[in-house]
Amino acid sequence: METITETNVPQPAAADPHRPRYHFLPPANWLNDPNGLIQWNGEYHMFYQYNPNGPFHSTIHWGHAVSTDLVHWRHLSIALTPEAGTADEDGCWSGVAVDDNGIPTLIYSGNRDGEQRACLATSTDGLVTWQKYGDNPIIPVPPPDLDLVQYRDHTVWREDDAWYQLMGAGLEGQGGTVLLYRSTDLRHWEYLHPLLVGDAHRYTPIWLGPMWECPDFYSLGGRQILTIAVWDHQPQYSAAMVGDYRDHRFIPEIEHKLDYGDRHFYAPQSFTDAQCRRIIFGWIHEGRGAEAQLAAGWSGVMSLPRVLSVGSNGPVCMQPVPELAALRAEHTHTAAIDMPSGQVVVLPDVSGDTLELIVELVPAREGLCGIMVRRSPDGSEHTQITYDAALRQLVVDRSHASLDSTTDHTMHVAPLILEPDEPLRLHIFLDRSVLEVFANDRISITSRIYPTRADSTCVALLAERGEAQLVGLDTWQLQMS
Repeated sequence: METITETNVPQPAAADPHRPRYHFLPPANWLNDPNGLIQWNGEYHMFYQYNPNGPFHSTIHWGHAVSTDLVHWRHLSIALTPEAGTADEDGCWSGVAVDDNGIPTLIYSGNRDGEQRACLATSTDGLVTWQKYGDNPIIPVPPPDLDLVQYRDHTVWREDDAWYQLMGAGLEGQGGTVLLYRSTDLRHWEYLHPLLVGDAHRYTPIWLGPMWECPDFYSLGGRQILTIAVWDHQPQYSAAMVGDYRDHRFIPEIEHKLDYGDRHFYAPQSFTDAQCRRIIFGWIHEGRGAEAQLAAGWSGVMSLPRVLSVGSNGPVCMQPVPELAALRAEHTHTAAIDMPSGQVVVLPDVSGDTLELIVELVPAREGLCGIMVRRSPDGSEHTQITYDAALRQLVVDRSHASLDSTTDHTMHVAPLILEPDEPLRLHIFLDRSVLEVFANDRISITSRIYPTRADSTCVALLAERGEAQLVGLDTWQLQMS
């Protein structure tokens, strides 16, 4: 087992100034969806989609890492490798891990000739090596009476005396769906019916698209939750639905984006740990082109682990796990100050590109206020995180995030309604090119930024349309121990 540090990351990945320092990612090459998340004998296991042959999506294997604290990860050997002449010869795609009466078991999508089929593997040595089931695939064909757009990815759970599985799919001309199966042994599955069918032609409250991949289904806070990755060529994002589960049907009452960074928090998967917390990870897409990714030698990073909850008014909320405090090093506190309208207040004692910031602001009644990170001294590069009180929106503005015009400059916008006396509370994690923003314990925006200037490390405050107040700002330099 190997702990990844900058000294054993191969070139050119180690030399890339945009490569994160404390987020999880492999030493090099391609990473996408989190898979098989499970806690086993006190250790957290993370599997993930991995291409050992380069920073691009091809020849997908299952990478594997383990942690005791969700923060420091040790890389293990590859868990699943495509095998010629089998159901996964073109790739071992996304799936889950379950405890089958003491036997760790993976169910994943084997890819062959462009078709994905459910496959199974087990381990007898504590999740280190895996033996594939001899009769894979365990679901040889999709239901014959359905006109499917796509068909892949799994979530599996135990209910009463049987196992249940959802497969992500889409129905031609209708929308995304998840198909429900039942089994007594995880190897022989009976198709029941769609758990839920979406409407690709409905755009409120959110658009749910033509196909749902990476489904996740669980109970939380007395409600049933279905999270999906809304698949299309554009846009892509993760959605959550909150509702009731009766007679093996799901009746959603609330639908919303899970994270308002869209494709920068994609294909999420969650699990329950020994503390009864529901913990989730997501894949953070790149925001630069394929040529830049090839030159850098790596692509894709995992989000920080987040704890899920159901908010007071019903939606699914995410907060960073408290274990991340182990990364904190040098601390700076900035006391309360008034922020004049129309001015940028550069904070001379706060700078860096691997930071945790907790900031509390009071905006003007109809004003806009926030914080800038990765700002150059002359302001030519900066990323703004602001709250617009008039529009009731939290915004990550990347229009000046990089002087490189080939990187993604799209603005991220999330609805956020503050109560009359409620301040804006931001919890921000900055890790070079990765930005994760949590607002008022109920909204998150995940993004990517690629400043070109080495001196784009300043932090500043800003206010518009009225004076704002900084209640306080705490900043930590973050580093792996």
